[in-house]
Amino acid sequence: MNFVIFVIAMASLIWGADILVRESERIAKRFHISEFVIGATLIALGTSMPEMAASIAASANGKPDIAIANVIGSNILNITLVLGTIFIMTKSITPDRDFFSKDSTWALVPVFVLILMIFDGDISRFDAVLLLLLMSAYIMFLLREAKGIISDQLEDDESIEGSGFSWVNSTIFIVIGLVMIIVGANFTIESASAIAKDFGISEWIIGIIMISLGTSLPELVVSISAAIKGKVDMAIGNIIGSNMANTTIVLAAAAFTNPLKFEVSAYLFDITTMLIATLMLVFITANKLYSKPAGISLFIILGLFLEHTLKMMNG
Repeated sequence: MNFVIFVIAMASLIWGADILVRESERIAKRFHISEFVIGATLIALGTSMPEMAASIAASANGKPDIAIANVIGSNILNITLVLGTIFIMTKSITPDRDFFSKDSTWALVPVFVLILMIFDGDISRFDAVLLLLLMSAYIMFLLREAKGIISDQLEDDESIEGSGFSWVNSTIFIVIGLVMIIVGANFTIESASAIAKDFGISEWIIGIIMISLGTSLPELVVSISAAIKGKVDMAIGNIIGSNMANTTIVLAAAAFTNPLKFEVSAYLFDITTMLIATLMLVFITANKLYSKPAGISLFIILGLFLEHTLKMMNG
């Protein structure tokens, strides 16, 4: 029964995120925002809502291992599974943006900051403030990068209505999406914890595999859909922005709910895997290796990560 509740709750999380992303994108397009900025901000934040809701619920329920494992696992899967799948499925990838010179720093900095923070065994509310400042700096950077792309004025109301857009409908759908995400998150955490107890599995394993895999599905669906439609900048922007949001806003929200304490030495492999995956992302963008071999390399890292996790489950 717990597994059925888990699946339904995860479906609610993903469906709610899909609604939120779709409506956020429609609103953003009213301002003529570039595909990369939409991907790295609104869509990234939207697809990170399941991670945020799940981590806040875990923190509120006194389960810091799930909250942190969810973020680390999601960051690993976003790069290895999502980006790797895009590279393997897409025939030709030619981004307009130079991700190495403009965005590689924003992929690495939050990972380094997180590693420094967790070495004392906890993420405090003060740490949470610093993480939010880091996300604010990233948003400021994106807005400066988008100079001239955002129009000076919002289209007039008649033009908006004429294009089939409705502020009322979008607002209602956004509220529905948020409710589905919040409710789904609470049931996800409770059912996942029950499953962990039933099978004698640690909450860290549940967080880094079951929950992080489920909450990464929105990024997977959105990024693949964007890549197939030729919106590669949006797809890669979504991954970079989602990892940035996971490491900053998601962890900050969970830490504000309850300071997060956990045993760093027990999870060094997962933390190292997150760092290596991020370095691989930087290496790929530096050399513009947007190809199937790069996708296979990312899948190898994913395979090693899953193998280690399965050993921990059996051990």
